Amino acid sequence: MTDRPGTLGELRENGYVVISVKDEMRRNLIHNLREDRDLFPGILGYDETVIPQIKNAILSRHDMLFLGLRGQGKTSMLRLLVNLLDDVIPIVSGSDVNDDPFHPISREARDRVHRDGDSCEIEWIGREQRYHEKLATPDVTIADLIGEVDLMKHAQGHALASEQVMHFGLIPRTNRGIFCMNELPDLSPKIQVGLFNVLEERDIQIRGFPIQLPVDLCLVFSANPEDYTNRGRIVTPLKDRIGSVIKTHYPVTRSLGIQITDAHAWVQRESDVVVHVPQFMKEVIEEVSRLARKSSHVNQQSGVSVRMSISNMENMISSAERRALQYKENETVARICDLVHLVASSRGKLELTMSEEEGQEDKLVTSLIEEAIRQLFKEKFRISQFHDTVNGFEDDLTFETGGQLPVSRYSDQLDSFPEMKEEVIRFAEKNEPEWSDGSMRQSLLASIAEFVLEGLHVHNRLNKNTQSGQASFGG
Repeated sequence: MTDRPGTLGELRENGYVVISVKDEMRRNLIHNLREDRDLFPGILGYDETVIPQIKNAILSRHDMLFLGLRGQGKTSMLRLLVNLLDDVIPIVSGSDVNDDPFHPISREARDRVHRDGDSCEIEWIGREQRYHEKLATPDVTIADLIGEVDLMKHAQGHALASEQVMHFGLIPRTNRGIFCMNELPDLSPKIQVGLFNVLEERDIQIRGFPIQLPVDLCLVFSANPEDYTNRGRIVTPLKDRIGSVIKTHYPVTRSLGIQITDAHAWVQRESDVVVHVPQFMKEVIEEVSRLARKSSHVNQQSGVSVRMSISNMENMISSAERRALQYKENETVARICDLVHLVASSRGKLELTMSEEEGQEDKLVTSLIEEAIRQLFKEKFRISQFHDTVNGFEDDLTFETGGQLPVSRYSDQLDSFPEMKEEVIRFAEKNEPEWSDGSMRQSLLASIAEFVLEGLHVHNRLNKNTQSGQASFGG
């Protein structure tokens, strides 16, 4: 807007009232609640658990600590808090610490206001300029966060006791805004102690100089639980000064996990190939992560991030896409055989228990995939549905699957197992009606056939021989 006040006098005449940043967030939250607006767009699964805690903390004007395992959306939610700030606020023009024109805190701004009076120039800054974030690492210093003496300014003639020799850190530069410290336990204890004054007295102190700046901040932090392997801890007096601790969690249901994966995975590719992912394949992907979060072989103190499901989904789609490109197909359906590539996208996302031998991660992922298929098959089918099919395999019939086989090969083999073909078609029409009667029909039936065969195998009804990326199922 071009009609915003440009000087202190115009701002005063305009009747502008400056309020603290926490009061500002509280006021805007109240407005949003009355208007029934979504405060955290894109954040799923927290409507009844986490988000009410955040709202209460803001209404209470609290600083906040988001506590939870990796991949629970802590940083995403912290960054969305900026939406509770006003669109723009006025500051003394050129101020390093976003000085309030009516009550400036820096020496330079105070001098300018005193010298220029109502003619003092002001500028307007947006909400994005009022949010700063720092990743805590052991090498972060007080100078980074609070500030330090700039000897070059001292050499230019400013006294050491003068505020004008100070180089401000991130916290004073975030004055009248939100400062976020990610992974707080990684911050060394002596640096955490340096935050005491900011949290309680709301001022910063630089070295031993008699300079105190009363900063106006909302401080927010993220952290994993203290007992997470190889991490530091949050010193107790610091926790005592944080108003609210918000605990996050993983998706409580499989369907919710699928929604999160669908929202964040790179599914819509810029490609000539259309890859359809059946619902049961999405469920397998999510179930692998859910089983990992219960596995005794996985260090549950470190958690299993939702990034694992997202990466697995992307790798499965890429495998199907690569297969379609190889066979000059314009569309395809993800199959069970594509799940072999989940091993690569799961590496590094599972922290094994200390008792596990090195190199066991790949075997664990494979076993988790098999268990996921076992559980999903039990939910979708009954073994008795395939009595004649299993008996047919005992007559020396086999069924070959794999990424190297064209869809037509699946159709030919299904004709030899009429009972299984009937169940596959019925399942497709019930669960994937959009794709069950169109150009993707044969690819969809091939995918479901692989699911059935793999399900019978993990229930010890069929033998499976794998060689060179292809599988042969028999009695």
